[in-house]
Amino acid sequence: MAPSACGGEAVSWFTSRGYAVALPLRRGYGASDGPYAESSTCPGAAFEQAGLESARDILSAIDYARTLPDVRGSEPVIVVGQSAGGWGSLALASRNPAGVVAVVNMAGGRGGWAQNAPNTNCRPDLLADAAGAYGRTARIPVLSIYTANDSFFAPAIARNIQQNYLAAGGVMEVHNLPAFGSDGHNLFFARGGSLVWGPEVERFLAPFALAQAAPRRT
Repeated sequence: MAPSACGGEAVSWFTSRGYAVALPLRRGYGASDGPYAESSTCPGAAFEQAGLESARDILSAIDYARTLPDVRGSEPVIVVGQSAGGWGSLALASRNPAGVVAVVNMAGGRGGWAQNAPNTNCRPDLLADAAGAYGRTARIPVLSIYTANDSFFAPAIARNIQQNYLAAGGVMEVHNLPAFGSDGHNLFFARGGSLVWGPEVERFLAPFALAQAAPRRT
């Protein structure tokens, strides 16, 4: 694995609106250091713990980004995660870290394509339970986006994640979108994807007034 290119569509959407963007790889992914710490295999399906390990790495990346010369350490932070990164962003919201004002979960989850079959999950009940565990302590506003043809997290699975998170007390705005391309799981980084998710993200972030007048770089 490798980070998205700085000129990629998803990244450019944010930088063109004045955001500084960090693109971290978590432990065990690509060329990043450290052992992989997010194992959540069945039958135990430790989805909650796997997400919290992801959140640890996201927080470390935020702390580092705040030291960079082009970033003011006091600037508010939004976290955008896709797939397992989206699941980690929900876990991060449960920790309510200082300075993080909003989270965007793009097709977040764990355990998709169980036994190499689309639209399946090895333990969807435990995935929903873990979402509820995050929601019990999370107070950061979350935007949650899934599509109708997500091969990892089918609509029923996505709804259970969202409903459990909300029922437990989490703050979440839900947008379940129509089918996108051949697999909506790829919406965030896909060509033309920002035309679909961009308006929803822009409306969600507007109250936080985070964007600056001048474009920023990654």
